[in-house]
Amino acid sequence: MIKTNKAKTTLLCLSFSLVGACSTIPTSNLSPDSSSLHSSNVAIPNVPPAVSVTLDAKTTALLILDINVVICQPNPECVKTVPAISRLLSKARSSKVPVLYASTVNPAGPPPMLAPVAPQSGEPTVVARANKFTDTDLENLLKQRNVSTLVIVGSAANGAVMYSAFHANTKGFTVVVATDGISSPVLINTELAKYQLLNQPGFINSNNTPLADKRVTLSRSDLIDFR
Repeated sequence: MIKTNKAKTTLLCLSFSLVGACSTIPTSNLSPDSSSLHSSNVAIPNVPPAVSVTLDAKTTALLILDINVVICQPNPECVKTVPAISRLLSKARSSKVPVLYASTVNPAGPPPMLAPVAPQSGEPTVVARANKFTDTDLENLLKQRNVSTLVIVGSAANGAVMYSAFHANTKGFTVVVATDGISSPVLINTELAKYQLLNQPGFINSNNTPLADKRVTLSRSDLIDFR
């Protein structure tokens, strides 16, 4: 009977060109290798702790991503990061570190940033989806300011932060992410993003070596200084 059922299933799968037609095959009928993909016994890797960094104010910029009324305000986890971002922003401004913003695409125009971290005159904002370098002049704005190191905060950690950090590395920028300044609506996504930021293919810094060249370092707002 089992062999007959398998044969019928095989014939049905061959009769349709859409993959979805075979999606109801029980995982018990899959090979051992493929059924192992459904295992829930995957441990979350350890993420190294945040490290202290001292950055050259003349070649560093602070990039604040999507801390606005559409992305951040409805998300309590994001709102919790605003005080840390505000403190880091104050340190950057007092050290004359360039500050740049990125906001999300919105039919009504870029939504306003939250008041505690709102841009001041001369602090530009680019508008894009998750990767803030895509179809924007962000790279040129950074080069005009002689920037080689980026400090990134924002939401979502597994979206704008992760994709923009990776793109920055591909363009030759060294990146520092302040972990108390990033968030996602789902907590596990933030933790996984921290791991991924240190393990980007081609730009691995798995031990979180401070200021590894053209890679990401995980730090924290109180551990970041400008000189």
